[in-house]
Amino acid sequence: MSEEFEIKNKIAESGLINFDISTLSPKGKRIGIDLKEFLFQGLVLKEKDFRKDVENLDLTFYKDAFVYIYCSADAIIPLWAYFLITAKITNVSKKVVFGNLEDLEVLLMHNAIQTYDFSELEGKRVLVKGCSEEKIPENAYIELVEQLKPMVKSLMFGEACSNVPIFKN
Repeated sequence: MSEEFEIKNKIAESGLINFDISTLSPKGKRIGIDLKEFLFQGLVLKEKDFRKDVENLDLTFYKDAFVYIYCSADAIIPLWAYFLITAKITNVSKKVVFGNLEDLEVLLMHNAIQTYDFSELEGKRVLVKGCSEEKIPENAYIELVEQLKPMVKSLMFGEACSNVPIFKN
């Protein structure tokens, strides 16, 4: 094939580094514990009964899971209740947080971004992938920009064929 008809991949030749933020999301099951299930008549947390219920939790269910603790009932939950459940499952689970699934995902991505070694991207032109199979918390993109801005040559968002320039150093 002659050079004038040779197909070139200009994107591959551009030195653009594609970065998929979803690769930072920790893998593993996410499990919620609703303290509503521990309330007496759906209203009150009775310490003696709660302690017994927590003691009887099946820990195999929480093994290597990311756990979020919340209460879907309109009840006042004493802080020690969160302490007791956390103390029970923390040795088998990967992470325990207070809040909902979204709160858990924000925290997991925060930890992943803060501990990731971005040195391979230093001085490079970086394109952060815009679409992902997983739902990525919006805050993760903000934290990613904070991490990358001081070190990359340029940052773009989207896909190689249609990206949005964010900044150039």
